[in-house]
Amino acid sequence: EVQLVESGGGLVQPGGSLRLSCAASGFTFSAYVMSWVCQAPGKGLEWVSVIDRGGDITSYADSVKDRFIISRDNAKNTLSLQMNSLKPEDTAVYYCAKYKLAYSFSRTVAGATRDEYDYWGQGTQVTVSS
Repeated sequence: EVQLVESGGGLVQPGGSLRLSCAASGFTFSAYVMSWVCQAPGKGLEWVSVIDRGGDITSYADSVKDRFIISRDNAKNTLSLQMNSLKPEDTAVYYCAKYKLAYSFSRTVAGATRDEYDYWGQGTQVTVSS
């Protein structure tokens, strides 16, 4: 059974940092592109970042570029998102998501759709507020 379990969310002041983690199980983690996706209150899904299978090629939304860093540890089946210089507009539920096709080429956030990802975690809340 595929499972994605996020952790690390919480309340942080503007300018602060958080590190999100996603523990993956039930599939060959290293064979799949992975993403972080967020959903702010009253808004749709927004792709935050995508990382290729080996962890070498990454893509970021313009809103988080130079502030967030996506990484993965294929030995530990873990996806991470280091979030720095957080802003109130980063407030959202953050999900990790698994791309549906194994051994695919790297992907980008541009044009990503929900249909391309077949498993999602339960989400972790990030709230940025003073």
